[in-house]
Amino acid sequence: MQTKKWVFGFDELDAVKNQVGEDVDAVRGLLGGKGANLAEMVRIGLPVPHGFTVSTEACNAFLKSGGTFPKGMWDQVLSALQTVEAKTDKRFGSDDSPLLVSCRSGAKFSMPGMMDTVLNIGLNSQTVAAMIRLTDDPRFVYDAYRRLIQMFGSVVMGIDDEPFEAVITAARRAAGVENDTELSAEAWQQVVLHFKAVYRRHTTHDFPEDPLKQLKMATEAVFKSWNGKRAVDYRTAAGIAHDLGTAVSIVTMVFGNMGDDCATGVAMTRNGSTGENHLEGDYLTNAQGEDVVAGIRMTRDISLLKEEMPAAYTEFERIARLLENHYREMQDMEFTIEKGKLWMLQTRDGKRTAQAAVRIAVEMADGGLIDRQTAVLRIKPEQVDFFLHPQFDPKATAGGRLLARGLNVSPGAAVGQVAFDANMAESWAKNDGKSVIMARPETKPDDVHGMLAAQGILTSRGGRTSHAALVARQFGKPAVVGASTITIDLTNRLMTVGNHTIHEGEWISIDGTTGVVYEGKLETMVPDIKDPWLIKLLSWADEFRTLGVWANADYPQDARRALEYGAQGIGLCRSEHMFFETDRLPHFQRMILTDYPVERREALAALLPFQRQDFAGLFRVMQGRPVIIRLIDPPLHEFLPDLVELVSELADLKIRLKHAADMAAIDTLLAEIRQKELLRKRAQSLREANPMLGLRGVRLGIYIPELTTMQVRAIFEAACMVVKEGIDVHPEVMIPLTSHVNELIRQRSVLEAEARAVMTENGMEIAYKFGSMIELPRAALTADRIADHAEFFSFGTNDLTQTTFGISRDDAETGFLIEYMESGILPANPFATLDRDGVGELIDMAVKRGRTTKPALECGICGEHGGDPKSIALCHELGLSYVSCSPFRVPVARLAAAHAALRDKQKKST
Repeated sequence: MQTKKWVFGFDELDAVKNQVGEDVDAVRGLLGGKGANLAEMVRIGLPVPHGFTVSTEACNAFLKSGGTFPKGMWDQVLSALQTVEAKTDKRFGSDDSPLLVSCRSGAKFSMPGMMDTVLNIGLNSQTVAAMIRLTDDPRFVYDAYRRLIQMFGSVVMGIDDEPFEAVITAARRAAGVENDTELSAEAWQQVVLHFKAVYRRHTTHDFPEDPLKQLKMATEAVFKSWNGKRAVDYRTAAGIAHDLGTAVSIVTMVFGNMGDDCATGVAMTRNGSTGENHLEGDYLTNAQGEDVVAGIRMTRDISLLKEEMPAAYTEFERIARLLENHYREMQDMEFTIEKGKLWMLQTRDGKRTAQAAVRIAVEMADGGLIDRQTAVLRIKPEQVDFFLHPQFDPKATAGGRLLARGLNVSPGAAVGQVAFDANMAESWAKNDGKSVIMARPETKPDDVHGMLAAQGILTSRGGRTSHAALVARQFGKPAVVGASTITIDLTNRLMTVGNHTIHEGEWISIDGTTGVVYEGKLETMVPDIKDPWLIKLLSWADEFRTLGVWANADYPQDARRALEYGAQGIGLCRSEHMFFETDRLPHFQRMILTDYPVERREALAALLPFQRQDFAGLFRVMQGRPVIIRLIDPPLHEFLPDLVELVSELADLKIRLKHAADMAAIDTLLAEIRQKELLRKRAQSLREANPMLGLRGVRLGIYIPELTTMQVRAIFEAACMVVKEGIDVHPEVMIPLTSHVNELIRQRSVLEAEARAVMTENGMEIAYKFGSMIELPRAALTADRIADHAEFFSFGTNDLTQTTFGISRDDAETGFLIEYMESGILPANPFATLDRDGVGELIDMAVKRGRTTKPALECGICGEHGGDPKSIALCHELGLSYVSCSPFRVPVARLAAAHAALRDKQKKST
C-alpha cells in the first residue's frame, strides 16, 4: 500500500492539488496559509528560498498519537531535505558547505505570533567553523549560533528568555556598549558558551550537535505549539476551529545580517490603519527577521529602502503590487535582502483596522480588482461596530490596570467617575458636567435617567439581555454587566475587587467590546459613522439583501438615529419606557396604587397627552415608514420601588420620627411614612413568584383594559394629528405575550373599537395593523389560529428563548450557563445567538403555520438577536420579513443581511 504523502516541496503545488483538489481553501487547509502562499509564489516565479512543507494532516496525526510522527513522514522530510541540498548545492550538517534552515509554523488561518518558529537550524561546532571560513565573518556566525540556541531553548525546551537575556545584558555591560549590534565576534563567542551552559543547566543535557536531531525536535515543538495556551486563546477569540492543526515549513535560511548590503523587513501593500494605497512597513539593515518585530533596534520606514538599496526596493515594490493583484487582497509580506538579492519569505492577507478594511474593499471594487459582492462579503458585520462606538487606544489598554471582567454586552469605550445610583449619575452629568460611569448591582427601569446621563454602565449582576444590557444597546452606551468579582456596597458608596476599593467619584474605564473594567482614565478614540467608504459599502449591501432592517426605538431621537443609520421602519417601540420619565411616573404609580376606577381613569387621562406627544414625534420622524408600537408589557411591580428598599426606607423614617423634635418635622415624616407604607403594601400585593410569567403583556391589558385602551387612543390621536400635518403614517399595534388566541380576540376587539372611535372623532381613516408578539412556545404552536386575528407577527426572541429553554436569562448568564458553554453542553449562548434547533424550529413552525392562514403575513423579530449576525442569517433562511434591532446595530444588521442573501445565492448556484 502506498504511503500517504505528508511532505510537499514548494514546487509541488500540482501534487497538493492532486490530493485535495483545485480549491484554494483546501490547499490552505493542507499546507497552511504560509506553506500555500510560499508554493504559490514559487509557481508565479517569485524569488523564494528553496524548501518544503509538512502538512497539517501530519500535525493532527502527531497530536492524536500523543507525540509520534505518522508513518513515513520523517523519511519524506529527509528526502525533501536532499532535494533542497541538490538545489542549493549545500549539505545539511556538512563542514564544507553547510545548509541552514528555519522551521516555521503556518496554520490555515493567520495567527501572528501565536505559534513557534526556530531559525538557523543546522549550526553546531563543525558547521560554525565552516561558516566562518566561507563568510570570513565570525561575528555574523556566532550571532546566528546564539540565536539558534536561544530560540531552540525557548521554543523546544521551554526555557524562559530571562536567563539568556541576562547573559546578553552582562556582555553589553562588559563591553561598555548600549546595543547588541555593537558586540564583537569575541563577545558573541563568549555569549554562545554561556548560552550552552544555560541550556544544560535547565535541561540537564548538552545542546544537540546533530542537525537532524535539531530539525526533528523543532518540528515536534512547532506541532505541539498548536495546542499552546496562547494559540488556543487566540483561536477561541478569533472563532478559529481547534482541529485544523498547523503545517511546518522548512525553509533554506537567507541572511539579512551579513553586512550593510543586507536587510530584513515586514511590509504591507496598503496602510493597515487607514487603508491608504501605499506601501507601509519597516526594515533593518544588517539584521535578522526577528529583530524587526522584537523592538531591539529602531526600525526604518520602508520608503527609506528606496534610497539605501534602490534596486532591491524597486524589485520589492514590483512584487508587492504583483502579489496584491494576484491575491486580490492587501498583502502582508516578509522579506530578506542577502548581499543585494531580494528573497520573499512570506505573504499573507494583511491585518487591518475596520476602517482600513472598509476603505480597501471599496477601493478595490471601484478599481475593478474585485466585484461589489466580494467587497461586501469581505467586511465582517462586527467590524462595523468600530465605526459606531468609541474605542480605547491600544496603547492605553496595554498599560491600564485591570480591575475585573464581565459580559461584553454593548460595545465601545467609556471613561468616567463612578456613581452608584441613577440620581447621582444624572446630577453629576447634567448639573456638574462630569463624565460618569453608573455602577449598580443591577439596574431597573427607573434607573433609565441615570443610564442615559452616564457615559457607560457597569453591573455586578445580570446577563446579556438584562435591563442594563438592553438599555445600553438601545442608546449606544458601552456596558459591562455580570462582573461578579465586583462587590458594590451602596450603603458605603464604594465597590471592592478583592482587597482593592474604588470609592464613589473615582475614575474607572470600561470596555464594552471586550468586557474589561480598568482603574483610572484611559484614552479613547472615536471612529466616525460618516466614513464615505462605509456609506458606499452599506449602500451596496442594501442592493443585495432581501431581509428588511428595522430598529427598536422608543423616542424620536432614537428614530432619527435609526434613520441616519439606514433603518426602514420601527420594529419595536416599547411604550412602557415612556412612563418612566419623571413627569409621568407619579401618574402611573397613582394608577397602580388606587383601588378606585375614577382615580385610575384620571391618572390615565393625565398620561394620555404624554403618550400622544411621544407617538406623534415618532410618526413625524419616520415619515410614512412603519412604526410598530408594543402595548405595555412588563408587570406592574417594576414601576414601583423595590420592596426590600421600601422596607429599609420605612425603618429609617421611623427611626428619624422617633428622634424628631418639632411638629412640622413630625408631620412631614408621618406623611412620608404613609406614602411609603402605601407603596409597600401595593408592591407586596403585586409581588409574584415568577413575575416574568405572571400578570403582564396581554394579560395586564385584559385585567386593566383602560390602560391599553388609553395607549391605543394615544396612538391613533397622534396618527390623526400627524396626518393633518401632511405626513403619512403607518402605525402597527402589537399585543405582547399572547399564548392563546382567545386572549388576542378579547384584547383586539376592545382596542380596535377604540381605534375606530378615534378615527370617527377625527373624520379620517388611518392605514393600520394589529398584530401579536410571538414569545411563548404555545403561540408558535398555534400560530395558524393566531394569524386569523393578527396581521403581523413579531418574535420576541428574548422571552421565546427563555421560555423554550426554561432558563432565566439574567440568572443563567452569570451562573451555570457559563459552565454549560465552557464544558460544551451548549455550543453557544442562546441569549446571544438564536438557538437553531429549538427556538429556530419554533419560529420556522410559526411562520409557516401563520402563512397558511395569511400568505402575506409580515413576520419579523424584535429581540436582541435582531442585531446578531448569525441570528440574522437564520432569520433570512427562515423567510422572515425583517429584523429589528438597536439603532446602533442597524448598520451591522444591514451588512449581515446582505451576507446572508449572498451566501444563500452562492449555495444555490453550486
